Amino acid sequence: MDFDLSEEEQAINDLTDQILADKSTHERLKSLDEDGDHVDLDSWKALASSGVVGCSLPEESGGAGLGYLAVAKSIERAGYHASPVPLLSTVVMAALPIAEFGTSAQRAALLPPISDGVLLAATGLYEEGTDPVAPNTVAIADSAGDGFVISGVKPMVAGGLEASLLLIPAELADGSCAVFLVAPDADGVTRYRVDTTGGRPQARVELDSVIVGPDSLLGGSGADGAAIVEWIVQRATVAMCMMMAGAARASIELAAEYTKERFQFDRAIATFQTVSNRAGDTYVDTEAIRLTAYQAAWRLDQGLEAADQIDIAKWWAAEAGFRVAHGAVHVHGGVGVDRDYPLHRHFLLARELELMLGTGEEHLASLGRSIATR
Repeated sequence: MDFDLSEEEQAINDLTDQILADKSTHERLKSLDEDGDHVDLDSWKALASSGVVGCSLPEESGGAGLGYLAVAKSIERAGYHASPVPLLSTVVMAALPIAEFGTSAQRAALLPPISDGVLLAATGLYEEGTDPVAPNTVAIADSAGDGFVISGVKPMVAGGLEASLLLIPAELADGSCAVFLVAPDADGVTRYRVDTTGGRPQARVELDSVIVGPDSLLGGSGADGAAIVEWIVQRATVAMCMMMAGAARASIELAAEYTKERFQFDRAIATFQTVSNRAGDTYVDTEAIRLTAYQAAWRLDQGLEAADQIDIAKWWAAEAGFRVAHGAVHVHGGVGVDRDYPLHRHFLLARELELMLGTGEEHLASLGRSIATR
């Protein structure tokens, strides 16, 4: 593994950090909360104009042609700043699969406006009680044979409220899976706001006999929808682990700064053994989250098999991520639960990511099954 960034990847990382540090400040995010906004559009436009949004998209589509690792690093910085920019939903879960699997017409129509920050997109992967590659949502060929009628419910769609394009996996009549490009304002599409633990609402998307044309089928006729969905799931999962790595790093930095400045009995509390031990544990956890997430992201970037590494990264992010955030709050004392202090954003983000990634037991079981079949 080589975790060194190329010159271009480092420039994207630095640009993301600079833009979000300047724009997604605590005061700005507090103002967004007060106004009920859940996307920092000012930061998003700045990221788009600087080339960050399109960094991993093809050059012919207005991007920079860099790999997955570039956008993964940008998402880590978004986690570090707790910035509500839709890099995960729009770029990783929508633009990248369109670039990888879309027809030439789909790429030409959709990728440039995404790269420019004009078009926001989201993907409805998850449904209750089923795997993303075997959705309950169905798509039936219409009687004329030149389109499909889609019906189903996607109960939690990250970025779905503000998206102008939805990617919807659905089951075809032959039992196979396909991914459709659906306009959220199409007849039969209804979106409802669903509030979440982390304060970033998602959308419940209901599709009632939504008619789409044949050109809405991602990749065209014959595309392997299950492979597309699995491809998206892997990259979205690793992106969430990278975001957790950023949130964890910010949490321990806030804790380190606070414990050096907070005095009791004429001593900085950082010198107390219990505080230093708790801080040390959170540092170890943070490094484990970062390194395992990097390993998975690097393997995806290089086109290597990464299923086991993704399970490992998920375990560390889900199990250790919240430990870090909770430990940071703990050493802050009462200040840690003050919503006028920035730590609460990282705490809520870590909690939401933990729930989205699933339980550690699930990841260990998946890893165990993989090892047992070797």
